[in-house]
Amino acid sequence: MRRIYFDYNATAPLRATARDAVVRALDVGNPSSVHSEGRAARAVVEGARATVARALGAPADQVIFVSGATEAAAAALRPGAGERLLIGGGEHVCVQSGHSFPAGAVSTVGLDRQGRLNLDALRVRLAESSGARAMLALQAANNETGSVQPVAEAAEIVHATGGVLVCDAVQAFARIPCTFAATGADVLFLSSHKLGGPKGAGALAYLRRDLMPEKAFIRGGGQERSFRGGTENVAAIAGFAAALAEAEAQREAEMARLGRLRDFLQAGVLEIAPEAAILGAEAARVANTLAFALPGLAAETLVAAFDVEGVALSSGSACSSGKVTPSHVLAAMGAAPELARSALRVSLGWDSTQEEGVRFLEIFAKVHERMRRRLRT
Repeated sequence: MRRIYFDYNATAPLRATARDAVVRALDVGNPSSVHSEGRAARAVVEGARATVARALGAPADQVIFVSGATEAAAAALRPGAGERLLIGGGEHVCVQSGHSFPAGAVSTVGLDRQGRLNLDALRVRLAESSGARAMLALQAANNETGSVQPVAEAAEIVHATGGVLVCDAVQAFARIPCTFAATGADVLFLSSHKLGGPKGAGALAYLRRDLMPEKAFIRGGGQERSFRGGTENVAAIAGFAAALAEAEAQREAEMARLGRLRDFLQAGVLEIAPEAAILGAEAARVANTLAFALPGLAAETLVAAFDVEGVALSSGSACSSGKVTPSHVLAAMGAAPELARSALRVSLGWDSTQEEGVRFLEIFAKVHERMRRRLRT
């Protein structure tokens, strides 16, 4: 019996369409070469760029391929488009550092208790900017709780002050509408492996040309319209575009299916463990994510116990060098430390099934009873 993989927010298994696209692209030439093999590689890259541009509603020549979301954040979060950086309290660690902004120019905007950006706190932060143009970095959906962020409303507030909004759409794309028109964002970025594409590819897209970097953020041979030097990862880019196209085409039907599975799991968790706290329960959440806490039980022990039983899930973000640490997202939501230390995340995706959901709840009941029994003895 295969293992249950419920950690799609960390990475999604590779889709067959993406694997096929990768294999086809492995033998093509260098896209900067002018011979036939090079032109074939260039056609793959530019076809993929057009696919990403259509999906986001951006001009194709304002889409830059990068290695993933961390590089995209590093390239986007630079003084120029903004003099001061505001960061939502629940942002991914790749955004939290502020990258090229000096520490004194970075401020955090708080969350409400459901994990959504506090728009009143955003207005206060903007008022504190003293005329400095602000850049707001905000996820479309949180990677730990699944809470959908008020990106369009935040964009309207930021734009009214002359600022710009950079949107991390990594966890939201193909789960909710994430075009420039839907979000109101000025800059969007994506990561291939969250969609079922290969690791090592992503995209950074700009709505307006004047917001693009003034100089290369990686110097080299002038690739990616001179913004990012280095030979393009043609195979990964091809797989990225294939995964993105399939995920977006299936979005509505797939999110309805996964929403039913998520709700089934949530009801089962609460029946087995009435003490469980569903995190972000009153917020709109992306349909694939269920975060809950089991007071008194340690998340790292629970993750290990589920792993032994054949279930892969997580205690939050996978991007902290494999460490299980209290969540900064839950802290920003005002969760008590003991609750944060017991939080688990179940995240679903294209290969998740109802049968796996039934098996998971059977395993959950066994793990929960065993852990509670240990506490009683």
